[in-house]
Amino acid sequence: MDNKILFAGFGGQGILFSGKVLAQAGLIDNKEISWLPSYGPEMRGGTANCSVMISDTPVGSPIVSQPTILIAMNKPSLFKYLSETESNGQIFYDSSLIEDKVERADVSIYEIPATQMASDNSLPGLANMIILGKVVKESKVVSYDTLMQALTKVVSTKHADKLEMNKKAIDLGFNY
Repeated sequence: MDNKILFAGFGGQGILFSGKVLAQAGLIDNKEISWLPSYGPEMRGGTANCSVMISDTPVGSPIVSQPTILIAMNKPSLFKYLSETESNGQIFYDSSLIEDKVERADVSIYEIPATQMASDNSLPGLANMIILGKVVKESKVVSYDTLMQALTKVVSTKHADKLEMNKKAIDLGFNY
């Protein structure tokens, strides 16, 4: 099993955090993992992406150039990596922010209105976790229980008050 996952969007959308939670889940499952964040010079609003590899065998390179799973949180990211996603891969995107329809017959496409769902459920800024819940349900890259264990490890004690909100967001996506 070689899962090459690319999270992509703008800074401030929780791209790096989502990738860190998923990488931690892979670690809990005793998989070989890598987590490689990349972001522009702007703290918020610049480009951000995160490569996560979860594999049964040692990871040769942490760079994901042809993802098997693409998570796009904005339109520029979706269309930048759309053609790079491997055949038989999966593409997840925030249809609240991306109105275009994706036309590729060789991949599975999941449109999740994550930003709208986050707003409707008083979970501002947690569209990333909603999509992560859906990714875990559809890809089975890790189990739901493992993802929840990872979230508990990654959310710092300084932000412990946000743990339940993150769990609720993951549940929303998982059950969407």
